[in-house]
Amino acid sequence: MKTTVLLFLFLISSGLNFVFSQQKIETKKVSSTLSKHGITIQDDYAWLENTTEKEVADWVTLQNNISEEKLSELVRNYNFSFKIKDYDYLSTNGLPTKKGKYFYNTYRIDKNKPGVLYYRESLNDLGKPLVDPFDVYKDANVVLSGYFPSKNTKYLAFKISPNGSDRQEIKFKDFANKKYLDDVLTDVKFSNVAWNGDRGIFYKKNSNKEFFEKDSTYQLYYHKIGDIQSKDQLVFDTSKSKANFIFFTKQNKLFVVETSEDETTNNYYYTTIENEQFQFNNFIKDDKTNLNLLNIINDKCYFSDEKYPWGNISYIDINNRTENTVLIPQVYSHLLIGTTFLENYIICKYNNMGKYYMSVYDYSGKFIRKFEAPHNMDFQIRFYDEKTNELFVTFYSYTISSLNYKLNITTGANDIYFNDFIQPKPTLFPFNYFETKTITYKSRDNKDIPIVIIHKKGIELNGNNPTLLRAYGGFGSVSSPNYDTGLLHFMEKGGVYAFAQIRGGGEKGKNWHKDGKGLKKINSINDFVDAAEFLIREKYTNPNKLAINGGSHGGLVVGAAMTQRPDLFKVVISEMGRLDMASLDKYTSGIHHFDEYGNPNNKEEFQSMLLYSPYHTIKEDVNYPTCLIITSENDDRVPPFQSYKFAARLQNRIAQKNPIFLKVNKVAGHSGNISSYEKRVKQQSEFYSFIWEYLNN
Repeated sequence: MKTTVLLFLFLISSGLNFVFSQQKIETKKVSSTLSKHGITIQDDYAWLENTTEKEVADWVTLQNNISEEKLSELVRNYNFSFKIKDYDYLSTNGLPTKKGKYFYNTYRIDKNKPGVLYYRESLNDLGKPLVDPFDVYKDANVVLSGYFPSKNTKYLAFKISPNGSDRQEIKFKDFANKKYLDDVLTDVKFSNVAWNGDRGIFYKKNSNKEFFEKDSTYQLYYHKIGDIQSKDQLVFDTSKSKANFIFFTKQNKLFVVETSEDETTNNYYYTTIENEQFQFNNFIKDDKTNLNLLNIINDKCYFSDEKYPWGNISYIDINNRTENTVLIPQVYSHLLIGTTFLENYIICKYNNMGKYYMSVYDYSGKFIRKFEAPHNMDFQIRFYDEKTNELFVTFYSYTISSLNYKLNITTGANDIYFNDFIQPKPTLFPFNYFETKTITYKSRDNKDIPIVIIHKKGIELNGNNPTLLRAYGGFGSVSSPNYDTGLLHFMEKGGVYAFAQIRGGGEKGKNWHKDGKGLKKINSINDFVDAAEFLIREKYTNPNKLAINGGSHGGLVVGAAMTQRPDLFKVVISEMGRLDMASLDKYTSGIHHFDEYGNPNNKEEFQSMLLYSPYHTIKEDVNYPTCLIITSENDDRVPPFQSYKFAARLQNRIAQKNPIFLKVNKVAGHSGNISSYEKRVKQQSEFYSFIWEYLNN
């Protein structure tokens, strides 16, 4: 049966007689039910999960044609695309990353092709091309997703995503003759690359047969350089227990941290690797304290202890474990968000209500020095020069592009850094052109929720400002500033930006995450709704001027907030959102996230998930805000048909008068269209043009 399509125009008019139109798609309903724990759920759009069917593909094409037509019109109407390119050109670049002997940067040589990896032997050298994905694949959609030099920089292993999905390939290049090796490793998923000297690598292999089936990345393999993949040695296997694991190499050992399927227990293993005979020693057994492993140096295991929710550094000896030794205590209300281990120093990165700084300690735990970030900027430590005892650091913020500094640990001197290829540029705007503040608002249960608010200095906060509110709020993730030239232009035009650090994230430590996961996941959504009410109450905006946006877990948050309180929002943009909680355990990586969302096979947890599941909380008699629902056809982390079903159900109701657009990125995965500069600019300009149109008309 072909999809029945009804095309018509409908009008929405304001007092100023602005008119919008959308071709509305009527999607067929096929009766289907899901029964679990005595609960029966009607799902009329389950047929859209069959993505290989021509009928589904035709439906997606129709949705895309309508969305692309509208988005192209809006991009033509506004100047975001021009400003994004202009501001990108005028912005500064960060320092290269140093790995082993060399310094690495990725450059966009052709704006319509993937970025090219360059390397240089010293900071002041002209970079040389090393890996050009287009040269390897002759395909402009491939993405270089990681690169890993061997111990002595004899070889470079690099990961490629041919279609945007998480299922990737590993190839190799010889540094001496600059030739690609014949070695190709396929079906690599959720994997880093760990070298055994210059001899070979460890990697995780996926064994899924169907693209969107439950994830099966349970095997760790060892590949010797020069072998074909079929000869690779299986080193670690959790296929029976369904346990997840991470791995890395340090000195002459391979370490594996195994997490049980129910995410309650960790086991820590190591094996020597030089003789390529892998016999594992379980040096921490059945640990339920949820240690956050930081590093292993000279057989000392450094970790952050769950007893100290703001972050500390403790250690144990992996060969003779006694009690944990606290090396660097937690600093209450100051979040430890990163650690860098140098030969003689440990660098701790902290955040306290939007103010970033680093503290330097030695390995006895003695405090050496503190460096505060300028202008409350975030930062990344790029590399350390042992000869001069200097840290090279890139600072950045929402509104200021990269500022590169060198910080002397011995003297405390801090100097901005330039060279022949990293030259000074004037800032796009004066440092005080935008006002950035991190404050708190009260949640409905009287918790202080941090929120970052940014706007042009001096604008009148009269309750009528176009405002973009974002959040993530999951997996203990700590939000950080993202320099975005599209956002800069949005704020330059008078927009207000806000990011709510809701529970479920990690911005206030480990307990902040605990209070927004599992049976408490509803706190994340409630906090986000309360953020919207705060912005309205404090006269930043009003419901006709408020847009909300989130991606992945954030897509769940904004979808659930919209179905809970549609009266608060004018525009909703969900990107790669987890929108159907009832099918969490049915597809892709959902089986790894029971601890975060709940286990659908547990009745209490299943009922809790249904209470906020965006797809299941759509009401028939509500006209929901204007929506742009974005997904990617090759997203094997959050399946695209969750967005298909959500869009179809929103569209197919008599009460829905505001337009609902679905955009499906082709040959792309969870990160969207990022394979070329032009695609990234198109993605950004569509996003901000859409918001500006519907918030101002």
